[in-house]
Amino acid sequence: MASLSTATFIGLRRVPSPPSCSRAPPGDLAPVHPPHLKIRAAKTSPKLSGRALRVAVVGGGPAGGAAAEALAKGGVETVLIERKLDNCKPCGGAIPLCMVGEFDLPLDIIDRRVTKMKMISPSNVAVDIGRTLKPHEYIGMVRREVLDAFLRDRASEAGATIINGLFLRMDTPESGSRGPYKIYYTQYEGGSAGGTRKEMEVDAVIGADGANSRVAKSIGAGDYDYAIAFQERVKIPDGKMEYYKDLAEMYVGDDVSPDFYGWVFPKCDHVAVGTGTVTHKSEIKRFQAATRLRARDKIEGGKIIRVEAHPIPEHPRPRRVLDRVALVGDAAGYVTKCSGEGIYFAAKSGRMCAEAIVEGSENGTRMINEADLRTYLKKFDQTYWPTYKVLDILQKVFYRSNPAREAFVEMCADEYVQKMTFDSYLYKKVVPGNPLEDLKLAVNTIGSLVRANALRNEMSKLTQ
Repeated sequence: MASLSTATFIGLRRVPSPPSCSRAPPGDLAPVHPPHLKIRAAKTSPKLSGRALRVAVVGGGPAGGAAAEALAKGGVETVLIERKLDNCKPCGGAIPLCMVGEFDLPLDIIDRRVTKMKMISPSNVAVDIGRTLKPHEYIGMVRREVLDAFLRDRASEAGATIINGLFLRMDTPESGSRGPYKIYYTQYEGGSAGGTRKEMEVDAVIGADGANSRVAKSIGAGDYDYAIAFQERVKIPDGKMEYYKDLAEMYVGDDVSPDFYGWVFPKCDHVAVGTGTVTHKSEIKRFQAATRLRARDKIEGGKIIRVEAHPIPEHPRPRRVLDRVALVGDAAGYVTKCSGEGIYFAAKSGRMCAEAIVEGSENGTRMINEADLRTYLKKFDQTYWPTYKVLDILQKVFYRSNPAREAFVEMCADEYVQKMTFDSYLYKKVVPGNPLEDLKLAVNTIGSLVRANALRNEMSKLTQ
């Protein structure tokens, strides 16, 4: 969930009636300015004789599932390799409204429709946000094991082959050659713990295998800073669950995270309570305990039913494409600062990458090259660079100290800030804001920061 944005966005899609939650689980970004051009296979791109282009998608989360579906629908022979088909990633699970429409998500996989949020400051000042939402607008809350399985199943229905397997490594052809990539993996069948070593040859590889991506290591994609996300799923009494039926909470403060935030997000029949940090990973359990403490009155009597932890990238990898290998989702580093949002950008990058391959190969009939994959990078960076940049700045400004966080929460009470926040999160399209309101916001921001600095100075005197 995006906490704040300094750009205004717009969208037009309406969403039908509320869903039930009865479904069971089954290089650094840089601004790019050229206009997007429709990709066509070059005349020098060789025709494939007697077969379709073969692509392996490694990883079956939102990025991998979206990529595999688009490839299969586009005439590409597609294999998706995923080790944990029941994966429950420690993820807040918030998705923007535009994702429901863009990815044709059925409403029964959306556990909750959040229309209200509480931003809670270090001193426990709570600001209610959501007043600017229109009647049809909401933030979707999903369980990753449900969403991921749905996207994989749909890819399978489109013609992709889904393999329950663990990617091990790959042999790459000489740079610039048209030889195959040899994939080595362990395949698991029948629920057995032991697997069978196998291999296959493909023409291209999409790495959608998360923050610890082995595909990224295979192409020397470089490292990035990462956060540790820790989350507990807590089954709380029905009366307390009623409080969270359409409400999410975000807690800020040094106690819950020195550089991120804590959250309580509603799911189908429980709440997800979590936090994250980049700078103090070894203390994550202490921050999690503090998040539970802050929310204790509202989750009292709850039972922890699942504990999850996972690394979350903090910025894109230095290299995201090499020859006929591309990275998408967390493997590429597409998680925003400040908000920690990654689901939408994962699915979107997977689809964009797959579409570039489909178009570059003329629906799987020709070989592709690095230029085709770089078209995906240009389109992604051009579309989403402003969002990443703004949230990076906001995190640096407002997450640096408790007084700054107090100022941040104070700003969130402003109706114009709330409108920008929700519009930017729900629709992901930048349009100019209101100049007068932007000026007022700038003045108010400066005022909040001045007050925050004064508070910090006074607190400093008390500790001397």
